[in-house]
Amino acid sequence: MSVNLNEVRWGIIGAGDVCEVKSGPALSKIKHSKLVAVMRRNAAKAQDFATRHGVPKWYDDAEKLIHDPEINAIYIATPPGSHETYTLMAAKAGKPVYVEKPMARTHKECISMVEACQRANVPLFTAYYRRSLPNFLKIQSLIRDGVIGDVRYVNILLNKTLQPDIVWASGNDDNWRIVPEVSGGGYFFDLASHQLDMMDFLFGPIKDARGIARNQAGLYQAEDIVMGNFQFESGIIGQGTWCFTTSKVSDKEVTTIVGSKGQISFPFFSDHSVTLEVEGKEKEVMKFDIPVNIQQPLIQTIVDELRGTGQCPSTGVSGARTNAVMEMLSQR
Repeated sequence: MSVNLNEVRWGIIGAGDVCEVKSGPALSKIKHSKLVAVMRRNAAKAQDFATRHGVPKWYDDAEKLIHDPEINAIYIATPPGSHETYTLMAAKAGKPVYVEKPMARTHKECISMVEACQRANVPLFTAYYRRSLPNFLKIQSLIRDGVIGDVRYVNILLNKTLQPDIVWASGNDDNWRIVPEVSGGGYFFDLASHQLDMMDFLFGPIKDARGIARNQAGLYQAEDIVMGNFQFESGIIGQGTWCFTTSKVSDKEVTTIVGSKGQISFPFFSDHSVTLEVEGKEKEVMKFDIPVNIQQPLIQTIVDELRGTGQCPSTGVSGARTNAVMEMLSQR
């Protein structure tokens, strides 16, 4: 799809915490990109965000923002439960869409979004921003250059202590991540989506996945532990454990890629280091500088694509694949 905009003029739907630092400011920092308007259902919060960030317009109605003639690209930063609705509205209006992760609550909703944008001939991008960060691009180059030999398997481990913010109250959006009808799942959908999307980026599509999901602690509706195995189309296999009710003793997060000559290990959420261990060489720990507005490198690729000068690595098609894998692993 070729859009070829001279300037990308953004409207944000759902200007909450993610937009404060991770993404919102980047929309105006990038050359040929400008944040024109923000929308929240709470008008006072929408106006407050606009005032603090120097945004010219604010709305409390998403449809009005989408149809603002000054806006030519929509960033959907609401919880997943409304992603499909707003994407279909934006596509109908003929405007490119950048949607937060996970892309939607279900793979079916993802496909609906992809098909709507295809019919409207507008691009659809997903906020898996790690695809453009330097630490993950380094991992990609190490694998591509055969530094650890042929990749044999991948192991993902994410143990987290029980979160204190587990009580859901109607009208309180702080804990939407543990309410399946809003988020699609629990913390697994929120965090493992980043990890599984990166596996797709590094090794290509996962063709099969099987898992077990349980709610062991019984403190909220969603699963609090998921364990499973997956296989890529390339033949590489992987396994993962995601538990969100461990003790501090077990609190650990690391992904390891094992090859015929060595291995690469790295965290997704604690820091931005990459550890390389190759047979016959000293262990190397690499550190990376990450932008304050962490989504800026990915947003830059979106702006480039919309201006006809580049290509974004995170699309609706790739985002939908990640939702499909999560559903297989969590037995949905």
